[in-house]
Amino acid sequence: MNILIYLVVGLIAGIVSGLIGIGGGIVIVPCLIYVFKFSQHAAQGTTLAMLVPPIGLLAAWAYYKGGHVNLPVAGLLCLGFVVGGYFGAKFAVGLPEVILRKIFGACLLVISGYMLVK
Repeated sequence: MNILIYLVVGLIAGIVSGLIGIGGGIVIVPCLIYVFKFSQHAAQGTTLAMLVPPIGLLAAWAYYKGGHVNLPVAGLLCLGFVVGGYFGAKFAVGLPEVILRKIFGACLLVISGYMLVK
Protein backbone atom coordinates (compact mmCIF):
# COMPACT_ATOMS: atom_id res chain seq x y z
CA MET A 1 0.00 0.00 0.00
CA ASN A 2 1.33 3.43 -0.95
CA ILE A 3 0.42 5.26 2.25
CA LEU A 4 2.31 8.45 1.38
CA ILE A 5 0.73 8.69 -2.09
CA TYR A 6 -2.76 8.20 -0.64
CA LEU A 7 -2.05 10.94 1.90
CA VAL A 8 -0.83 13.29 -0.86
CA VAL A 9 -3.93 12.62 -3.00
CA GLY A 10 -6.12 13.33 0.05
CA LEU A 11 -4.16 16.51 0.77
CA ILE A 12 -4.54 17.76 -2.80
CA ALA A 13 -8.26 16.91 -2.82
CA GLY A 14 -8.71 18.70 0.50
CA ILE A 15 -6.91 21.81 -0.75
CA VAL A 16 -8.95 21.91 -3.96
CA SER A 17 -12.16 21.23 -2.05
CA GLY A 18 -11.49 23.97 0.48
CA LEU A 19 -10.33 26.38 -2.21
CA ILE A 20 -13.18 26.07 -4.70
CA GLY A 21 -15.82 24.11 -2.80
CA ILE A 22 -15.89 20.99 -4.96
CA GLY A 23 -16.37 17.58 -3.46
CA GLY A 24 -13.14 15.69 -2.98
CA GLY A 25 -14.58 12.85 -5.03
CA ILE A 26 -14.04 14.84 -8.22
CA VAL A 27 -10.30 14.59 -7.54
CA ILE A 28 -10.13 11.32 -5.62
CA VAL A 29 -12.31 9.05 -7.79
CA PRO A 30 -10.24 9.59 -10.97
CA CYS A 31 -6.99 9.21 -8.98
CA LEU A 32 -8.14 5.93 -7.46
CA ILE A 33 -9.15 4.63 -10.89
CA TYR A 34 -6.22 5.77 -13.03
CA VAL A 35 -3.34 5.91 -10.55
CA PHE A 36 -4.25 3.10 -8.17
CA LYS A 37 -6.24 0.93 -10.64
CA PHE A 38 -9.42 0.73 -8.52
CA SER A 39 -12.64 -0.29 -10.25
CA GLN A 40 -15.22 2.49 -10.64
CA HIS A 41 -17.38 0.87 -7.95
CA ALA A 42 -14.45 0.54 -5.52
CA ALA A 43 -13.32 4.14 -6.16
CA GLN A 44 -16.79 5.55 -5.52
CA GLY A 45 -17.36 3.35 -2.47
CA THR A 46 -13.98 4.28 -1.00
CA THR A 47 -14.61 7.98 -1.54
CA LEU A 48 -18.03 7.74 0.10
CA ALA A 49 -16.50 5.87 3.05
CA MET A 50 -14.06 8.77 3.37
CA LEU A 51 -17.04 11.05 4.10
CA VAL A 52 -18.11 9.11 7.19
CA PRO A 53 -15.97 11.12 9.61
CA PRO A 54 -16.67 14.87 9.69
CA ILE A 55 -14.11 15.34 6.95
CA GLY A 56 -14.94 18.89 5.94
CA LEU A 57 -15.29 20.19 9.47
CA LEU A 58 -12.20 22.41 9.54
CA ALA A 59 -12.79 23.79 6.04
CA ALA A 60 -16.44 24.50 6.86
CA TRP A 61 -15.37 26.16 10.12
CA ALA A 62 -13.08 28.54 8.18
CA TYR A 63 -15.98 29.51 5.90
CA TYR A 64 -18.34 29.81 8.89
CA LYS A 65 -15.96 32.17 10.67
CA GLY A 66 -15.89 34.27 7.50
CA GLY A 67 -19.70 34.50 7.54
CA HIS A 68 -20.17 32.31 4.48
CA VAL A 69 -22.22 29.38 5.84
CA ASN A 70 -26.00 29.14 5.92
CA LEU A 71 -26.52 26.51 8.64
CA PRO A 72 -30.24 25.84 8.01
CA VAL A 73 -29.59 25.25 4.30
CA ALA A 74 -26.54 23.09 5.09
CA GLY A 75 -28.66 20.97 7.43
CA LEU A 76 -31.37 20.46 4.82
CA LEU A 77 -28.79 19.62 2.16
CA CYS A 78 -27.20 17.13 4.56
CA LEU A 79 -30.52 15.43 5.20
CA GLY A 80 -31.23 15.19 1.48
CA PHE A 81 -27.71 13.95 0.83
CA VAL A 82 -28.04 11.14 3.38
CA VAL A 83 -31.27 9.87 1.84
CA GLY A 84 -30.25 10.50 -1.77
CA GLY A 85 -26.83 8.97 -1.22
CA TYR A 86 -28.39 5.75 0.01
CA PHE A 87 -30.68 5.38 -2.99
CA GLY A 88 -27.99 6.48 -5.44
CA ALA A 89 -25.57 3.91 -4.03
CA LYS A 90 -28.20 1.14 -4.14
CA PHE A 91 -28.72 1.92 -7.84
CA ALA A 92 -25.00 2.30 -8.65
CA VAL A 93 -23.87 -1.04 -7.23
CA GLY A 94 -26.18 -2.80 -9.68
CA LEU A 95 -24.80 -1.03 -12.75
CA PRO A 96 -22.09 -2.50 -14.96
CA GLU A 97 -18.66 -0.88 -14.48
CA VAL A 98 -18.54 0.63 -17.96
CA ILE A 99 -21.96 2.30 -17.57
CA LEU A 100 -21.10 3.70 -14.15
CA ARG A 101 -17.82 5.15 -15.46
CA LYS A 102 -19.62 6.79 -18.38
CA ILE A 103 -22.23 8.31 -16.06
CA PHE A 104 -19.49 9.70 -13.81
CA GLY A 105 -17.60 11.17 -16.77
CA ALA A 106 -20.74 12.64 -18.33
CA CYS A 107 -21.66 14.33 -15.04
CA LEU A 108 -18.21 15.91 -14.80
CA LEU A 109 -18.40 17.05 -18.42
CA VAL A 110 -21.89 18.55 -18.15
CA ILE A 111 -21.13 20.36 -14.90
CA SER A 112 -17.82 21.74 -16.15
CA GLY A 113 -19.38 22.87 -19.44
CA TYR A 114 -22.23 24.60 -17.65
CA MET A 115 -19.87 26.40 -15.28
CA LEU A 116 -17.61 27.54 -18.12
CA VAL A 117 -20.57 28.96 -20.09
CA LYS A 118 -22.47 30.63 -17.22
